Amino acid sequence: MTDLTRRSLLAASAATAALPAAAQRTAAPKPWGATPSRRQLAWHAREQYAFVHFSINTFTDREWGYGDESPALFNPSEFSADQIVAAAKAGGMRGIILTAKHHDGFCLWPTQLTEHCIRNSPYKQGKGDIVREMEQATRRAGLAFGLYLSPWDRNHPEYGRLGYVDYFRQQVVELCTNYGELFEFWFDGANGGDGYYGGAREARKIDAPRYYNWPSIVALVHQHQPMACTFDPLGADVRWVGNEDGVAGDPCWPTMPNHPYVQSEGNSGVRGAPLWWPAETDVSIRPGWFYHADEDAKVKDPARLLRLYDESVGRGTNLNLNLPPDRRGRLHDHDVAVLKSFGDAQAATYATDLARGAVAHASAERGPAFAAARVLDGRRDTYWSTPDAITTPTLTLDLPPGRAFDVIRLREHLPRGVRVTRFAVDLEEGGAWRTVAEHECIGAQRIIRLPRVSEARRLRLRVVEAPACPAISEIALFRQVAPVAVAPVRSSDPTVLAKDKWRIVAASGAGAEALIDGDAATRWTVPAPSSAAPASVTIDLAAALTLTGFSLTPSRTVAKDTAPPRGYRCETSADGTTWQPAASGEFGNIAYALSTQRVAFTPRRARYLRVTFDAVALPASQLTVAEIGAFGGM
Repeated sequence: MTDLTRRSLLAASAATAALPAAAQRTAAPKPWGATPSRRQLAWHAREQYAFVHFSINTFTDREWGYGDESPALFNPSEFSADQIVAAAKAGGMRGIILTAKHHDGFCLWPTQLTEHCIRNSPYKQGKGDIVREMEQATRRAGLAFGLYLSPWDRNHPEYGRLGYVDYFRQQVVELCTNYGELFEFWFDGANGGDGYYGGAREARKIDAPRYYNWPSIVALVHQHQPMACTFDPLGADVRWVGNEDGVAGDPCWPTMPNHPYVQSEGNSGVRGAPLWWPAETDVSIRPGWFYHADEDAKVKDPARLLRLYDESVGRGTNLNLNLPPDRRGRLHDHDVAVLKSFGDAQAATYATDLARGAVAHASAERGPAFAAARVLDGRRDTYWSTPDAITTPTLTLDLPPGRAFDVIRLREHLPRGVRVTRFAVDLEEGGAWRTVAEHECIGAQRIIRLPRVSEARRLRLRVVEAPACPAISEIALFRQVAPVAVAPVRSSDPTVLAKDKWRIVAASGAGAEALIDGDAATRWTVPAPSSAAPASVTIDLAAALTLTGFSLTPSRTVAKDTAPPRGYRCETSADGTTWQPAASGEFGNIAYALSTQRVAFTPRRARYLRVTFDAVALPASQLTVAEIGAFGGM
């Protein structure tokens, strides 16, 4: 997988210069539609990299911190940036994006702009700098480095006012000027809501585009980091894929309309739209973005990572795989083993292009500089093309005998734009042609996985529909090496209460037993609640226990017109008659992350647990929940 680098561009120029004069006079096809900038082109070549969510939330067991956490909580016992980076590299990741500041406002670098930062933590007696350690380890490993900076800050007293925007811009400059070259600068879309806000403890709503003036923030990043792709808002270099499940649309066009982001458009892109705004597909190796001990047994296995690769990189997007360190400041051994299995399998799979040695011929060629053989030279800066008037040609590979393959990879030459609308791939087996794939969009790359291994002697690419002549830079063939299975582990969290003896004693709708069956694939679905008609469930825990909190896992099953709850009211009882309030509030980022929510409350003895919901997180006619759990202690 060669990157488009200055060296390869120079090599391409030299190769062109060596062609006969007549060949050199054949002009390249004009770009069609939107095309990537230089930094976007470099970003496309990275293909997959790691997100690292590590902060105060790691120590509070939260996904979204409230902003009132003491910096004294942040104290990893065995922090090892090299261990984290080495595991990511073994998994085939080509870069690291670190959460320098999440929504709680706690900064992992020793900034002087706020007291809510690492210099007021016990880590290295306040002399530590996690951003620096991660940056240096990343560069030692030969990977690219990027940063996440949450625009929302639930700690800062000026959030929602003009003073905070100035503070936020100063943070951007600090990070852009003190940690070397960055390949990506990530701005989260979560903005505004309840928070600590310097002690105000209130909800603050903003109009994010107007409040931040995103074009000015993006320009500020590029002023200091011209090759850093910015993530998310209109005007940024990279867009969100529209979910946190790691699944891009099929097709997933890299172009978008010039208007504020729309989730349905973000997942699939819009063919022929004026902005080159490609999708990044983000997902965590665990259900949550931060480490939680109760998810040790829920790490995605190597086979699932392989499917994620196909559903993201294989559809022309970049995969941003989250790897959350634990409270030691290291990745869990099981996560490391999964990454190594996946990385080893992918490295072995893509080590040898089985199309090398084939003979390529096409129904038309633009000239020697754009010959069919260009798809076999292993370079992204050369390509096959045809005369302008020929937009639906075919290209055939005569393959050497004995080449068994089950993966086909196609790439377009992105500086010419996304030219192919629809294409088909045929294989000749036993003297007969059969179509094995037909899709929309090739773009940065399209990976086609065959249902069985083929030893076809010929392969044919047919451009079925296109507004302009093609510019195909690669047709490559591979044989998938299966990842080594990694034995599952059991959760080591002793506070998670077993549910085998629990029973539902009351519920506002049928089927509530699904909430305690230990299977996140089953779900409880009831009409969307309201404050006048709330939904609730009451659970008998079978014995009086010391309760310290509860968990709720939203359903990930794709279902129309359903949504998880927006917030909760939790109560406990010793006898099932007299109830005491335990906790209430909103679930953080439940609508899109769909990760387990954990709510801690003051320890108390109780046998019964009741959870009530009075709204859904998104407009929907039904409420759906997969699991409810509880935490206990001595």
